[in-house]
Amino acid sequence: MIDFHAHLDLYPDPISVAKECNNRGIYVLSVTTTPSAWKGTSALAIPGSKIRTALGLHPQIAHLRRIELELFDEYLTETQYVGEIGLDGAPEFKKHWVDQNAVFDHILQSCTRVGGRMMSIHSRRATSEVLDRLEAYPKAGVTVLHWFTGSKRDLDRAISLNCWFSVGPAMLFTNKSHNLIKSMPIERVLTEADGPFVQIDGHSSMPWDVQLVSAQLAVLWNMSLEEIEHKLHNNLRHLLTLI
Repeated sequence: MIDFHAHLDLYPDPISVAKECNNRGIYVLSVTTTPSAWKGTSALAIPGSKIRTALGLHPQIAHLRRIELELFDEYLTETQYVGEIGLDGAPEFKKHWVDQNAVFDHILQSCTRVGGRMMSIHSRRATSEVLDRLEAYPKAGVTVLHWFTGSKRDLDRAISLNCWFSVGPAMLFTNKSHNLIKSMPIERVLTEADGPFVQIDGHSSMPWDVQLVSAQLAVLWNMSLEEIEHKLHNNLRHLLTLI
């Protein structure tokens, strides 16, 4: 199983969740929302586990944590993974648009300076603007668009920019999302749970809930679950060679 976007540190009992991920052999990209959280979150990655920790600064709090960009640059040399980063165009966050763009640009510049990173990117109601910034920094690294909600035109553009996509439970229930998923290059798709933010049947999604996503992908792509799991793991192996 692959959960390529999880907030392990934000579960009520993150140590137990990390241990369960290790017991189940789940590959987890454990993203952070602030640079100051990175050290503590990294400690959740049990030695020998398949948990990898990403250094992030979430766009929804960019205006509050912009002062941590120096800390971001300090830690960037210690990890190959960056996330959660990006832009959020929802009305309640658009008023901080200047700060969001300043933070995102700084991070892309920093990633470029160190030779590129694997980036898990947030693009809610800002897909076109995120793609604009990625075009401006083509050497920032490999982009995985988390929870993609853009238009078909945005998707085509993202594909042309060699973006990857992490698909989660929140994308399983609308026709728009189904159509987007079916249009994604199957060789550039991974699964995610985005816990604990996403709710499934009234409870926070867990990394092992990616099984539900794999089952839905099997339906959408007319493949067996075994074929889907094999494909997803091949995708992950290929992605990791691109770092």
